[in-house]
Amino acid sequence: MTDTVRTRPKPAGPEGRRITDIDVLRGFALLGILMVNITYIASAHHGTGLEDPRFDSPADHATRYLVATFFEAKFFLLFSFLFGYSFTLQAKSAARGGARFSRRFLRRLAALFALGAFHAVVLFPGDILTTYALLGLILLAARNTRPRTAVKAAVALFAVTATGYLVLGFAQYAAGGGGTDAASAAAHAQQATQALRGSPGSVIGAHLEQLPDVAVLLVFFQAPAALAAFLLGLAAGRREVLADAARRAPVLRRLQQVGYSVGPAGGVVYAHASLEHPGTAYHLAALGLDVVTAPLLAAAYAATVLRLAATTRGHRLTAQLAPAGRMALTNYLTQSLFCALLFTGFGAALVGRVSPPAAAGIALSLFTCQLVACRWWLHRHRYGPVEWLLRAATNAAWPHRSRRSGDAS
Repeated sequence: MTDTVRTRPKPAGPEGRRITDIDVLRGFALLGILMVNITYIASAHHGTGLEDPRFDSPADHATRYLVATFFEAKFFLLFSFLFGYSFTLQAKSAARGGARFSRRFLRRLAALFALGAFHAVVLFPGDILTTYALLGLILLAARNTRPRTAVKAAVALFAVTATGYLVLGFAQYAAGGGGTDAASAAAHAQQATQALRGSPGSVIGAHLEQLPDVAVLLVFFQAPAALAAFLLGLAAGRREVLADAARRAPVLRRLQQVGYSVGPAGGVVYAHASLEHPGTAYHLAALGLDVVTAPLLAAAYAATVLRLAATTRGHRLTAQLAPAGRMALTNYLTQSLFCALLFTGFGAALVGRVSPPAAAGIALSLFTCQLVACRWWLHRHRYGPVEWLLRAATNAAWPHRSRRSGDAS
């Protein structure tokens, strides 16, 4: 981070149009989310407690460890933080315009829930939009919470969730049980693979069968962490932290120091437990540890991107990531659509036939294409396609299609 700090206009804050750094972080988060999601879409084994035995090379194992250590449970936290931050900008924008914010935001949440339900049933059961829509109700109720109180509530949520996993792990250890039944997991994964390679109806049936297990993960792991990140974003938005992030270099450096010191260690433990000892007391304890360390690593990632974006060389990064961030919802759904066409019976039906390194390479290639496509689209349109529909649902009116700079996130 020794590059020369570049001179750039102060990012637009609540009284301006957009905060570029929010879009940059959103674009960066999209890559991390894709790297995780594709591992679940490409293999029905992943998530069952048993990795596909056909992909057993050192490169396969290394890729799984890298994704589990540095990507899983990190990037959805960053996205959740930005959701909370953007909520404050929307509220301020509505207040300036005299709009009835609560009604508009409820319409937005309803539209998100509908999109998420379709996404979960048709494209990918590991949807986060429905969770955001439901947790958004809590965020709306807490919109007047003081920043300090919001931060305390977020820390408490992380602590309670982590403690819950540690208690469950201790109880399982004391009972002498736990661990994944390899034969049962293998049979279940094989059955799911065949269903996902079948007709569109078979694919949707497989997704519906997976939803209860996904719901458990969302309720007990992702939802509490996402809500905590919402609250941190709410506090940061009330303080306008990202309105001029370049001036907060000391804080960003501190986040990097702490996050990179603690986060990877927690990630390694989590990866080892989930990949080598799934379903055991050790795995539950590792989940508890990851609940605490993953936010620190996510914060370090964000701090690194913000510091890089403030440099002369970082201008190129900003130019690439910001358009993707402005079209985050379109990109998120497009990623799942592409993967569904590639891996399920909707298209090539390659589920279970692509190695972990190849899946990671596909994710990087897809994201690169999205970066190019988003720049092209936003040169011609004001909003991404799905963002345009979401804005129409939020305002109960069709937005203008003409290309303009955009407004508050």
